[in-house]
Amino acid sequence: MNDKKEDAEELLGQEAEKVDLDHEVEGDEAGREPVPVVIKHKRLRAASVFDIIRREGDKELIRTFHALFWSGIAAGLSIGFSVVAEGILSARLPDAPWKPLVDNLGYSVGFLIVILGRQQLFTENTLTAVLPAMQRGKAVWWFVLLRLWLIVLTANVIGCALFAAFISTSGVLGADVHAAVIQLSEHMMQKSPHEMFLAGIVAGWLIAALVWMLPSSEGSEFIVITLMTYLIAAGDFTHVIAGSVEALFLVFEGRLDLASAAFSFFVPTLLGNVTGGTVLFSVIAYAQVRDEI
Repeated sequence: MNDKKEDAEELLGQEAEKVDLDHEVEGDEAGREPVPVVIKHKRLRAASVFDIIRREGDKELIRTFHALFWSGIAAGLSIGFSVVAEGILSARLPDAPWKPLVDNLGYSVGFLIVILGRQQLFTENTLTAVLPAMQRGKAVWWFVLLRLWLIVLTANVIGCALFAAFISTSGVLGADVHAAVIQLSEHMMQKSPHEMFLAGIVAGWLIAALVWMLPSSEGSEFIVITLMTYLIAAGDFTHVIAGSVEALFLVFEGRLDLASAAFSFFVPTLLGNVTGGTVLFSVIAYAQVRDEI
């Protein structure tokens, strides 16, 4: 996040500072000349946002296996707090028509930890790491991208499995929260694979949009992350990593077999997230700036 801020500040310094000559400070009695007011416009051009994210992606693509793997493990563990936080709110709130609108706020907690903590989340890399490969266009960079995806996705799922096993077997959750997490997880698994795929497209787009917005949201990152990830939960869309915690939790609870978790949830949601974040958002983002970069 600090790298993105520095990149944004650098680009803002180059292109976004403008002088508004319509606003002047009146001269004093000594007859001094009016002083023009300088207004800094912090809205970045699309090409500048692309460049910031591309440079961030360059750094991710060349990171070592160990750096990516352990960061991915941390993200898988951290994203589990989205499920726990949502379960806590669901257990504590009264049954009412407005209850889902409030307990879905808990879904944002894990994403806040992951994104502000600079941990490796697979769906974030459906945009960040894709843009450098897309701009260069050479096959070797797509293989480098696939390497990053494979490492991060594997690490994320391992982290999710560890978290799901812990909350299922340790008794750390109270009985009411435990029951709420089961209910939330079973609700997600009610979707058909086709519905998982379509909902995954929307979630993939929203995560990519979130990544695209962050360079322009200095000082408002908390609000932007919360709003965009809340929308995923409120809309009942599916996220392959956060949802893996729920699916694996049901596996450890003996309420879901591993094959169903893999083929009814994981595969269609993964394909949906990649379609929404890479095939749609990244391609469109690149298309709008290709003549400017």
